[in-house]
Amino acid sequence: MENVLLGLTTVATLIWVGMLLLWGQFWRADQRLDPELLEWDASPGQWPSVAVVIPARNEADLIETAVRSHLTQTYPGPLSILLINDNSTDQTAQIATQTATQIEKELNKTNQLTVLPGKALPSGWSGKLWALQQGFDYLKQNASTSADLPDYVLFTDADIEHSAHNLQQLVAKAKTDSLDLVSIMVQLRTQSFWEKLLIPAFIFFFQLLYPFPWVNDFSKKTAAAAGGCVLLRFDALLRIDGLQKIRQALIDDCALGAAVKAGGPIWLGLSDEVKSLRPYPSLRSLWQMVARSAYTQLNYSPFLLVGTVVGMALVYWVPPLGLAIGIATGESAIALLGLLGWLLMAIAYWPTLRLYKSPVWMAFALPVIALLYTLMTVDSARQYWIGNGSEWKGRTYAR
Repeated sequence: MENVLLGLTTVATLIWVGMLLLWGQFWRADQRLDPELLEWDASPGQWPSVAVVIPARNEADLIETAVRSHLTQTYPGPLSILLINDNSTDQTAQIATQTATQIEKELNKTNQLTVLPGKALPSGWSGKLWALQQGFDYLKQNASTSADLPDYVLFTDADIEHSAHNLQQLVAKAKTDSLDLVSIMVQLRTQSFWEKLLIPAFIFFFQLLYPFPWVNDFSKKTAAAAGGCVLLRFDALLRIDGLQKIRQALIDDCALGAAVKAGGPIWLGLSDEVKSLRPYPSLRSLWQMVARSAYTQLNYSPFLLVGTVVGMALVYWVPPLGLAIGIATGESAIALLGLLGWLLMAIAYWPTLRLYKSPVWMAFALPVIALLYTLMTVDSARQYWIGNGSEWKGRTYAR
């Protein structure tokens, strides 16, 4: 038994060494927009035109803050904002319009917001992608010539608050590095106990699945984006025919990143200034958020599910178990290897925790957090197997 545990702790520790050294430096969490990146080599008046497209369904509680953050941008170029009211049953559209009118008076500026009533969801589309496609179609149909099309489109969510200079930074990054897509993983809310415990790990696991330096390397196949904030060159969006090719994707942001990267360079980073307003006050709400798409990430494969559970056990649970059992049995080699593996795990997690201003001790809670995420993934598969579709905003998508 001791030999088996020694072998497992050795393998787990070596995996962490390999991930720290060889897996795209994902753990550094250092892919950020330069705070000074507000300019590029352009003459005054030559900043490209940008159209912001916001899909919104029943977002009355958050839409005022989100819309205000767009209407108060410092962006020096032409800017228009298109909100797709996706068949909301609350006051989303009215509050957005009232906010725009108020800001127009406050800042003495022309109203930049257009609210477009959403059409019924057709078969074969996810709700968000259908709303974005309507925005894409509207921009094409309302352009008399190709010169009237926007140079860039910003896809963003109705629960995101953008810093005043965010759009200027995004465009400067895209122009400076000649990128087809620039996306940032916005900072998720961490106010409740469960948000503080689980949200940083959500970002950590996302970086592990899609190492940002590899996403940002055009020679690598790894591709991803973060759906809360995606700036796209409009020509690149035309090249992939809008959202048609990915219309059924539930993990739509990564599908969009892959579609764009097939024809041009993309960039994905982190932000501590652009924030999600979406609350997850309870374990149940976070559980539902993860379980909604976790099994989709595994392509609905029971083999990948089993492999994931075994892999999580080996990588996240064996080191602390090895430390505890090694101490209890007096097996110093097992205890030291378990401690080393756990320390490497904590070192890998710490930069993401620092981004969220979390305490150091939480770096050592990753095994427990990983257990919860594993249970969410298994529950996601269970829901799929019993015939439950993915549910979001009152819509359920078939298996």
